[in-house]
Amino acid sequence: MTVRNGTARNPSPSRATRGPLPLPHAGEGNGEMGEGLRPRILSLLSAFALLSLTACGSVDRIANIGRAPEMAKIENPVMQEDYQPVSLPMPTPQDTTRTANSLWDGSRKTFFKDQRASDVGDILTVLISISDQAELENESSRTRASSENAGLDNLLGYETALNRILPEDIDNANLVGGSADSSHRGEGSIEREEEIEVKLAALVTQILPNGNMVIHGKQEVRVNFEKRILAIDGVIRPEDISTNNTISAEKIAEARIVYGGEGQITDVQQPRYGQQLYDVIFPF
Repeated sequence: MTVRNGTARNPSPSRATRGPLPLPHAGEGNGEMGEGLRPRILSLLSAFALLSLTACGSVDRIANIGRAPEMAKIENPVMQEDYQPVSLPMPTPQDTTRTANSLWDGSRKTFFKDQRASDVGDILTVLISISDQAELENESSRTRASSENAGLDNLLGYETALNRILPEDIDNANLVGGSADSSHRGEGSIEREEEIEVKLAALVTQILPNGNMVIHGKQEVRVNFEKRILAIDGVIRPEDISTNNTISAEKIAEARIVYGGEGQITDVQQPRYGQQLYDVIFPF
């Protein structure tokens, strides 16, 4: 305690003796500051979420910088997790009667040994020849105009008393009036030309009850940092296999032909993640 001019005064307590300052609660002087921080926090969280989504798809690309695309391992397609046997409607099985002491076997396609694919694990060559060209133009326009007018010229004299329940400047001859105009115009055009000439070896993976065979083939070719992928799946008839153990793609039922690639050139040809997301969610 200090004495100044005969008056005793207590010194102000130090910060240590006063203890920590109480934090202001929401609504007690910092309401404006709290409301200002919320939009910033939400913006930071949104940006963090967006960066996380982008990073999930970019981690592998960043890890593979300077590396060539990896080639897939040669695996049994039947043992893959996503493999599903083909199930199609089948005709009623028919019993075959074999004649004793006969040189001819009903299961043989020729008198001599057949070299064409006929069992699971056999290989045949698929000839893929696609030449597709399409051109389409479309144009549409729509225009609509409508108008409505309504009035009450005479109704037993009551029309003169409308100003009692309606504003004084009401005109009973023009009570309702409205109009609407709309127009739409759209134009579109498609021009496509594709040509593929390739040969691909396929493996017989399944024999269906009616004798048809399910085939699967995949080929990967890597040139520098670009990998080209060619794959085919489908169902074929043994009768459609030629004598040189080949079959054309147009004779393959349920054909699934994939021709694409992955690598640096393919990445450059694709839009950025942000642009793809914008195209999906933008409503106009």
